[in-house]
Amino acid sequence: MDKVMKKFFTELVEAPSPSGFEQPAQEVYRKFIARYADEVNTDVHGNVIAYKKGKGDLRLMIVGHADEIGLMISYIDDNGFIHFTPIGGVDIALLPGSRVNIYHEGELVRGVIGRKAIHLLKPEERKDAPKLESLWIDIGAADRKEAEKRVGIGDPITFSPGLEYLQGDIITSKATDNKAGVYVVAAVMKELSKENIDCNLYSVAAVQEEVGLRGARTSAFGIDPHVGIALDVTHATDFPGMDKNTLGDIRLGKGPVISVGCNINPMVFKLLKKAGDTAKVKYQIEAAPRATGTDANALQVNRAGVAAGLISIPNRYMHTQNEVIHLEDLASAAKMLAEFARMISVDTNFIPGV
Repeated sequence: MDKVMKKFFTELVEAPSPSGFEQPAQEVYRKFIARYADEVNTDVHGNVIAYKKGKGDLRLMIVGHADEIGLMISYIDDNGFIHFTPIGGVDIALLPGSRVNIYHEGELVRGVIGRKAIHLLKPEERKDAPKLESLWIDIGAADRKEAEKRVGIGDPITFSPGLEYLQGDIITSKATDNKAGVYVVAAVMKELSKENIDCNLYSVAAVQEEVGLRGARTSAFGIDPHVGIALDVTHATDFPGMDKNTLGDIRLGKGPVISVGCNINPMVFKLLKKAGDTAKVKYQIEAAPRATGTDANALQVNRAGVAAGLISIPNRYMHTQNEVIHLEDLASAAKMLAEFARMISVDTNFIPGV
């Protein structure tokens, strides 16, 4: 990954984008992708759709979701402490002591999630994970009136941003789920921008995946793709406590993960593996016997059905303040997917068993 792409990825990750409030990250995507696409449009839900015209009639949609988990202000008490509710799948147990950013009318307000100190907890309280109602955000306000000058009900909240390198290209940051996917669909458009491919390519930064796959569902309806590939993250299993018998052996730095199962078109799965081999990148296989819980679900059942696939980036500590991924897996995913786009045409048969 060169300096330009690292800068793009860092800006994506650090831009705030809880579900329903994605536009700061979408603006990063729009500015980057405009140099490489024939058209860039934003729809009524906030999905950003970049289009590259192909020689043929086949429509390929590749999608990563720009939204991240977060919090929202629900109440400000008389003492100026802020109470909140989750946006998406937030692990309440990990919140105490976290530094957060509150976004209010274009301004940034810093805060800390507070809880009673362990010294003050009753013995029975120490045994249990904290409950949402036992937490608050402290912005240093003296009372409700002072707090309301700086923040308001409904303001979105994210974990404090920042990307750090742990070792080589292994990085940690909030929201690699799923800025990783947005990065890949942008990188594919960049790689193919000067090529004359057969398929019409739609690279989509979708919204509201974390609250119901909404952006992928509406954008897919509008695009009406023949083939759709979701780019997301999956659970790495290369750290203590992970059950590989159940979850498989998924490792950072060993390449992107191709899913196989009922959510995935078998011809797409076969061609993705072929694309990886042709591009000479490492990849891993993940068994997905049920719905994947990703935008691939929405793609598969769009209109009369779409030949769907899923490529995932191995991710440690998903839905925490400090997720961990390997940047080389992003680069390999982009190379694989670009090769897939080169391979397919209107003559490619995606109908199983025929």
